[in-house]
Amino acid sequence: MSFITNDLSVLAYANNFTLWHYTSQDADITTSGYFDKASDMLRVGDLIIANVDTDGTPATNFYIVSAVASGSVSISAYA
Repeated sequence: MSFITNDLSVLAYANNFTLWHYTSQDADITTSGYFDKASDMLRVGDLIIANVDTDGTPATNFYIVSAVASGSVSISAYA
């Protein structure tokens, strides 16, 4: 599958930081270009709580937006 805009929602926003929630049937949302359609909404440092593989073996993971440039978004696991 691919990124679905309606499955990304704001949980909290303050001081130029956004906490997002994303749900997906995809098991891996870290692939290159996955969040590119949301490049106009996401900012470096934003945090995404993701419920992934919702139709298989569901998991909840935390990701940080590590780069947004020229319509391209990169995320990485939050440690």
